Amino acid sequence: MSNLGSSRFAEDGREWVNPLDADLSQDKDMVMEQILDNIHHTPLGQVLKKIASMPEVRRKKVLQLRREITEGKYDVADRLDMALDKVLEDLIA
Repeated sequence: MSNLGSSRFAEDGREWVNPLDADLSQDKDMVMEQILDNIHHTPLGQVLKKIASMPEVRRKKVLQLRREITEGKYDVADRLDMALDKVLEDLIA
């Protein structure tokens, strides 16, 4: 291992490059491609894939439910249990 001391040059005369300052853009691209290629094979990747395939939020329905909740016309506890069960079923299946 080269003795770098306080200078920016190694014993062999070559300039020392801090790994944090080095241009690793090609390596970063390759690592990112490997991550993206393998993400679907991990449990987290499978969950993210399921989440991405879920339908978008329907704003009108959300606003209506908020109004019913604040007016006390919506049974939150029972509905929440049913909703959580459905989400878990969708994620597991």
